[in-house]
Amino acid sequence: MTSQVSRTTEQADGTVVGEQRRPGGVKAVRRLDRVIIRFAGDSGDGMQLTGDRFTSETASFGNDLSTLPNFPAEIRAPAGTLPGVSSFQLHFADHDILTPGDAPNVLVAMNPAALKANIGDLPRGAEIIVNTDEFTRRAMQKVGYDASPLEDGSLDGYSLHPVPLTTLTVEALKEFDLTRKEAERSKNMFALGLLSWMYHRPTEGTERFLKQKFARKPEVMNANLAAFRAGWNFGETTEDFAVSYEIAPASTAFPVGTYRNISGNLALAYGLVTASRQAALPLFLGSYPITPASDILHELSKHKNFGVRTFQAEDEIAGIGAALGAAFGGSLAVTTTSGPGVALKAETVGLAVSLELPLLVVDIQRGGPSTGLPTKTEQADLLQAMYGRNGEAPVPVIAPMTPADCFDAALEAARIALTYRTPVMLLSDGYLANGSEPWRIPDLTELPDLRVEFASGPNHTLDDGTEVFWPYKRDPQTLARPWAIPGTPGLEHRIGGIEKQDGSGNISYDPANHDFMVRTRQAKIDGIDVPDIEVDDPDGARTLVLGWGSTYGPITAAVRRLRRAGEPIAQAHLRHLNPFPRNLGAVLGRYDKVVIPEMNLGQLAALVRAKYLVDAHSYNQVNGMPFKAEQLAEALREAIHD
Repeated sequence: MTSQVSRTTEQADGTVVGEQRRPGGVKAVRRLDRVIIRFAGDSGDGMQLTGDRFTSETASFGNDLSTLPNFPAEIRAPAGTLPGVSSFQLHFADHDILTPGDAPNVLVAMNPAALKANIGDLPRGAEIIVNTDEFTRRAMQKVGYDASPLEDGSLDGYSLHPVPLTTLTVEALKEFDLTRKEAERSKNMFALGLLSWMYHRPTEGTERFLKQKFARKPEVMNANLAAFRAGWNFGETTEDFAVSYEIAPASTAFPVGTYRNISGNLALAYGLVTASRQAALPLFLGSYPITPASDILHELSKHKNFGVRTFQAEDEIAGIGAALGAAFGGSLAVTTTSGPGVALKAETVGLAVSLELPLLVVDIQRGGPSTGLPTKTEQADLLQAMYGRNGEAPVPVIAPMTPADCFDAALEAARIALTYRTPVMLLSDGYLANGSEPWRIPDLTELPDLRVEFASGPNHTLDDGTEVFWPYKRDPQTLARPWAIPGTPGLEHRIGGIEKQDGSGNISYDPANHDFMVRTRQAKIDGIDVPDIEVDDPDGARTLVLGWGSTYGPITAAVRRLRRAGEPIAQAHLRHLNPFPRNLGAVLGRYDKVVIPEMNLGQLAALVRAKYLVDAHSYNQVNGMPFKAEQLAEALREAIHD
């Protein structure tokens, strides 16, 4: 057996590096505890597919991971331009991680636009793999390069790997009956093969994927397989890559269980199907396609075997109208959308409040106002979810924390809607929807029982002794009204948007009755049973950072950095935004300073200030991207010492 020389060091950012060198010319293997890779190219270069395949193999290998897909809003932006750059960032590690990472260690740039759009995010010393075939004079001038950055010394601070990816791909596929343009399309698979070699990723899953995806096009399938294998072999044989890297599985980061990689939208879809099964109700989705929510419609349409009905409506209003009708008919009803769609659905949400029927309104938030930034993330729909209806129309609002948590948030939204007979707003966002992480598949015994009892007969006796059905006679604990299936003999009742008389549900214009019904509907929401907020405060800190939704990962990563540096800071995170947890006021009152980071201009901070009279400090960002951990750590450090 050949002897090995080993060395282990810790870098300034905490990354652990180990190196093994074998005598006799065999390439060295460097051991890392984590790495951040970004694939970038034109929106037609297949960067999302490349990143997704690398992620899938990384998940199967057992690393913890977090991803950040980032793509243009245009279906096909002009080729070679900065607005047309599409990227996919993956952070994977041998330990628990929470974000896609602040700065890539490796950038794969398929053209000059990809390099220019992403170079500013790279730390000095990062590795850059560039497709030199695309660095033509015209392509460089298109993005403002007067001279080639590969030759003018501007990249001297980085580890540059110039690779003619297009030429190598075409050469590897010359035996196939393909035009040059057709062969060039496989260059993303060549890049994937090269990176798979560099980071010791499994290859079986990708080869199986390609065989299944292109089963009906054998020539295309074989070409992609050949390009993928050629990329792997290039890494193995070229002198330019003298080192490959190993990141061990995150064996201690996860509880025992069966895991799979999952995106937020997929987790939400699975959560909705699971909720319908646990409630023993058919699932109905009334939806109009809108970025970034459309994937939920696509996924649910595949599950007719679980009693799922999906209806792609002609517009947002029709989508929620159909869903509300399905709720009246006894289904677990859902409508999915983004912020612009919530605005259109507002009147029907108000009708659902008046009818007091269970309805899930899923808002995958994106940048606004109006059409805004369809493919970018934001948290700016909170106040719309709270107040975006006419009259006093309160609805519960909940928000998942991570992509995997979208599954549990869907179950919780269904629990509240079914128990309290109310529409519920679920606020995810583009970052969670498209990002992914490992998810432990729950055991069936861990799932909540969501079954409900429909009204089956009269529930009220009139003064003359007649037994009748009163659709607005309430459960004394939950204030929920009975849910009667249309067509049930003796349970006929009126519906509509005009105010109901308490109990009987008859149309009422009586001022005192309206006052009573408004206050009762508010009391029902205020009385929803939600868990107390938990505080992570091991050091008795004086500063609390309070978050909601997808800020959980960056906030937690920032808090970890501060604590490693000896800074005491407490953390709490809200899932339930209406009603707030009952202990939230007491928690806030324990701290001298409360900092609330949000991807908006301070919407939760405004709610907290108004309700608890706490001088909460906002830290805001609305650039379409999630917070970076170091950015938040610095802001929180300043708050601690201010």
